[in-house]
Amino acid sequence: MLAQVSGCTCVGIHGMVIAVEVDIAFGLPFMQTVGLPDSAVRESKDRVKAAISNCGYDFPPRRITINLAPADIRKEGAGLDLPMALGIIAASGNLRQEQLDGFCAVGELSLNGDLRRISGILPIVLAAGEAALRGLLIPHENSEEAALVAGSLPVYPVATLQEAVKFLRGDQAIAPIAAANLEDMAARRHYDCDFAEVKGQQHVKRALEIAAAGGHNVLLQGPPGAGKTMLARRLPSILPEMTGPEIIETTRIYSVNALPGEAGSPAQAGGLQLVRPFRAPHHTISDAGLIGGGIIPHPGEVSLAHNGVLFLDELPEFKKRVLEVLRQPLEDGQVTIARANMKLTFPSRFILVAAMNPCPCGYLGDREGRCRCPESHILAYRGRISGPLLDRIDLHLEVAALPYREIADSEERETSSLIRGRVNACRQRQRRRFATGQNENRGHAPSLFCNAQMGSREVEIFCKIDSAAEKLLRRGVERFGLSARGYHRILKVARTIADMAGHENIAENHVAEAMQYRRLAPV
Repeated sequence: MLAQVSGCTCVGIHGMVIAVEVDIAFGLPFMQTVGLPDSAVRESKDRVKAAISNCGYDFPPRRITINLAPADIRKEGAGLDLPMALGIIAASGNLRQEQLDGFCAVGELSLNGDLRRISGILPIVLAAGEAALRGLLIPHENSEEAALVAGSLPVYPVATLQEAVKFLRGDQAIAPIAAANLEDMAARRHYDCDFAEVKGQQHVKRALEIAAAGGHNVLLQGPPGAGKTMLARRLPSILPEMTGPEIIETTRIYSVNALPGEAGSPAQAGGLQLVRPFRAPHHTISDAGLIGGGIIPHPGEVSLAHNGVLFLDELPEFKKRVLEVLRQPLEDGQVTIARANMKLTFPSRFILVAAMNPCPCGYLGDREGRCRCPESHILAYRGRISGPLLDRIDLHLEVAALPYREIADSEERETSSLIRGRVNACRQRQRRRFATGQNENRGHAPSLFCNAQMGSREVEIFCKIDSAAEKLLRRGVERFGLSARGYHRILKVARTIADMAGHENIAENHVAEAMQYRRLAPV
């Protein structure tokens, strides 16, 4: 007796439809799963057996072989429980094969037959839609997340194994999930913090607005308690609102990576990432945790920060090897992880915000002279950050300790929504310029969203400067010994400053302001 049903699993951040073949033959009672299953899939035989029996179906006391095809791709997760159970029920004669044909099923089974939420439902729905199936059965708890991309095929939420069997038999009707309206979801955005809560630090707020408007990386340097972390955590609140495609793209990454019930995961946010992510890994993180890894590679922090902010506090405390792996994602906006049998690429386009103290004790330059660090210790501390990494950071900012009058100040300050309005206007100006440039110069401006993403060819086209600005820039390059990358990054920041001022041409004052943000590199 043979039955086949479609399941689905995730490879990286993409779904893959799996053919679940079940064969029941005469022999001693035994259940075997083949096709490169991981431990969670191998252990599913006990869950499946208990669920089938507790739902009132006979579990055949024979030799059962389950094949997961294609056999050369490792399958992971408990989402194949439901198709395996349906295959056994069909091979036992309680479902006809034609009732299973064209349907895909995913879900983790509890011992009593209830279906539990699984991770990766968003890429699974997308993969099932591309496979042109008749329908997809998913756990009811995954309904809201699946609604993001529902519409390419009918998606049916089921709560138990019995409900799934009755639906496939035609004994129970289930309404498919309606496609979500992303505009309505956008109204549910909520920011936990606001720039109006930050006292003083006007020059840093100005620089962070430039960073948000152009997508530039930032280094914050200052003593403990100056507000570096407070400022960094509020940067997502002034970034442009996420578009529909960005919501889907970001949610896809979290859908695959986050564990159900994990703090900040889609399980607690209804499965949706409506605001730009803010990731702040601890300095003890490994390079695999930052970039991603595993037998089947999973996204790391740089991908979880995609379309948002990656905050590295106490930058010199990170292991040098961990910091150096940031170079590729900072330059390319993606990270590629190779294994013996596969190579996966994850998106990682984010704004890097790094924070550090000026010395090991943190009080170098303090007005009260509290720093007692020897010069050798200060140089060693700053030397933990390589020049190539610093060269990829556009804005180097000094965050000074606040005087009492600013700490006690109670006047109203600009809110994040007001600043975000200016950032949105600046981003729209950039998109129009890139769209025009792509039409006029084919291949020069592909898929650019902000100034920081420009390459050297785009800088030549969109960052032209007059003779006075060029003379000032030449003196700055010679004085500070900037690399070609540093030269281009100054032009990108100057382009953003000009856009914020509503100027099409980059003037001398725009270049001057951009250059002052490169003067504090701690080398």
